Amino acid sequence: MGIDLTEADAANELMRLARQIAHHNKRYHAEDAPEISDAEYDALVRRNAELEAEFPHLVREDSPSRQVGYEVDASPLGKVRHDVRMFSLDNAFSDDEVAEFTARVRRFLALGEDAPLAFTAEDKIDGLSCSLRYEEGRLVRAATRGDGEVGEDVTPNVATIQCIPQMLRGNVPPVFEVRGEVYMAKQDFTALNAAQEAAGGKIFANPRNAAAGSLRQKDPNVTASRPLRFLAWGWGAVSDLPDDTQHAMMRRIADWGVPVSPLLAWCETLEQMLQHYRRIERERADLGYDIDGVVYKVDRLDLQSRLGYVAKAPRWAIARKFPAEKAQTTLEAIDIQVGRTGKLTPVGRLTPVSVGGVMVSNVTLHNRDEIARLALRVGDRVVIQRAGDVIPQVVENLTRDEARAPYTFPDHCPECDSEAVAVEGEVDVRCTGGLICPAQRTERLKHFVSRAALDIEGLGEKTIDEFFALGWLESPADIFRLNQRRDDILGREGWKDKSVDNLLAAIEARRQPDAARLLFGLGIRHVGAVTARDLMKRFVALPALRAAAEAAHGGDEGAAHDLTSIDGVGPVVVEALGDFFHEPHNLAVWDDLLSEVSPPPYTVETKDSEVAGKTVVFTGKLETMSRDEAKAQAERLGARAAGSVSAKTDLVVAGPGAGSKLKQAEKLNIPVIDEAAWAEIVRAAG
Repeated sequence: MGIDLTEADAANELMRLARQIAHHNKRYHAEDAPEISDAEYDALVRRNAELEAEFPHLVREDSPSRQVGYEVDASPLGKVRHDVRMFSLDNAFSDDEVAEFTARVRRFLALGEDAPLAFTAEDKIDGLSCSLRYEEGRLVRAATRGDGEVGEDVTPNVATIQCIPQMLRGNVPPVFEVRGEVYMAKQDFTALNAAQEAAGGKIFANPRNAAAGSLRQKDPNVTASRPLRFLAWGWGAVSDLPDDTQHAMMRRIADWGVPVSPLLAWCETLEQMLQHYRRIERERADLGYDIDGVVYKVDRLDLQSRLGYVAKAPRWAIARKFPAEKAQTTLEAIDIQVGRTGKLTPVGRLTPVSVGGVMVSNVTLHNRDEIARLALRVGDRVVIQRAGDVIPQVVENLTRDEARAPYTFPDHCPECDSEAVAVEGEVDVRCTGGLICPAQRTERLKHFVSRAALDIEGLGEKTIDEFFALGWLESPADIFRLNQRRDDILGREGWKDKSVDNLLAAIEARRQPDAARLLFGLGIRHVGAVTARDLMKRFVALPALRAAAEAAHGGDEGAAHDLTSIDGVGPVVVEALGDFFHEPHNLAVWDDLLSEVSPPPYTVETKDSEVAGKTVVFTGKLETMSRDEAKAQAERLGARAAGSVSAKTDLVVAGPGAGSKLKQAEKLNIPVIDEAAWAEIVRAAG
């Protein structure tokens, strides 16, 4: 891939992407009020995936690649836990990426190029995912996807949608969950908005928002008055599957009386898959409902089962998204935002313009070099793009040849007026103010209490800003001294006894925090959530980690090697840890914090299997599965699949042709088994 970023840049960008995507997930899924187009959202997710592929050791605990949809804790509707998780889909944006998807499936399954491998292809409805549970053929429950694990109970509302049968016809399994998309036809959407405008009601931005808002009403009578429809695309929990292919099952669901897309097709070759995409793309404008791509799925269900899932998506399916639109607008201003690490990020304020049906008024300008490359100045006429291969950005300056003074990037922080400089070899300009910079101090505190760190409920961004302005919060340790300010907090507007007690109780509940979360929460550069966990797995206690980092910084090669022997920890991380613990102010913050909290020794929960918590290495040719499938099995059993043999390896699975790794295992007296013995371990674990 060759992304031209330092690890520091990548870590910072991943942090921003996690926050941005979480915000837009909430706006889209929970509030039915998106601020950006689908293409812009896809670009954010795609960029996140590219960075994680290039820097896998920087994957965050709150990474968008691990999240599905939205949490429903604040929903006025009841909650439903899905018996089978509702996953999301990975995306493709070109023919080559679809070809790579099919090749990846073949590699995983160890299928040759000539082996038959069929797929289904269908239009991707732009609506709200919904699961319909039928028992003995009768609809008993309907739920939105939510975060994939827990959705909202919309059973009374779904009962008002005329095309969803209350009873399935024919011979139906005792339990069968039909999954699909609730949507609103374009014509119905236009009529609804006209009626809403005439009545002085809410005007919906697009059919998807109208469908989501209509389905998630507290009053089913409101839903009944809205023209909602449903198309099935799959299933969830079932007591039995009458057929053994995706295509046959979808046809059977249609026979039971549930609407299925008329554009569902069966494809034997890659060319057929691409032809069907082009056909749907041509017909897109004439369809009666909005779609945003085509979904491909491996047809054979036994192969789907073997392929399994990654963090939030099936390996056996992918969505080929349609290309996005471009639009022209005016760059009205360039604002500078200061991030938690002091990075100065330019943001372009645009004359609002519609892109993909959504009004867009802001765009990231990335950094000083990007502004210079495009010769951007306030007042320029620019082209913005919401495509899948880049983060949403200005792609062309239409007035760059006009005779006007160039934009001057600030050399002082707009927050604290400290000098802003670029470190040699980096493109980013950073404030040198550190913890004296209000932007950095508050952002560091917000990071410390965030969900992936200490996860202190009730201590949100506005509260931190308020308490910081009052001088009550300057460092993480101050959070645990807020119990001394109970009366002061009660005197603030909006705070009552219950809300203050809830906040203080949430803080007290973190007096013995998870050590890895605490380490991540300190915001040490290059130490993301995954790296923090890997460090704590090795050192168990925070003082031991500090001692190793200080020793490595002082030139102790043994300590440095001890750190770099941890997978995902390289010299950059070791240097960052050493720098952190060498800085007196950081040590003061560290010691102050540990005077308030007592993290217990770090432990890792593992699944109940023979290899849970162990490190397994696969070598040689595997005859019944691919290497990727074997590693996936190991991870499902709670083991760690490593790529090389070391003294930390617990087990080696060797196939024919095993070479140097097998010799190394024998040299280190590490147990070695064959593929059949591994299959028995998998079988015994169920």
